[in-house]
Amino acid sequence: MVENVIWPAALDADLARSEGRRVSEELAVEEPTIEEIAEAVQQVGYDAVIEREKTYPREYETRGRVLVKDADDATKSDLLGAVAAYVAALRE
Repeated sequence: MVENVIWPAALDADLARSEGRRVSEELAVEEPTIEEIAEAVQQVGYDAVIEREKTYPREYETRGRVLVKDADDATKSDLLGAVAAYVAALRE
């Protein structure tokens, strides 16, 4: 069982790729929360586990992270793209 980790920084429109953003600027959202990410992961069809007391290595602020269970059938970039699109749709 492989777990993918999604940090809020990976979807954050305010960050450059060199700062940890993993999706295109078109898909990125401003200040994504771990709750939004977890809900989007579930909408995509995977189980999500929120870990609140984790800090992304390139940031000082603790924003947490989301573990995605059993996402073996999707690449990390495909998973991030789908989750980013759902987070954007949740905000509309």
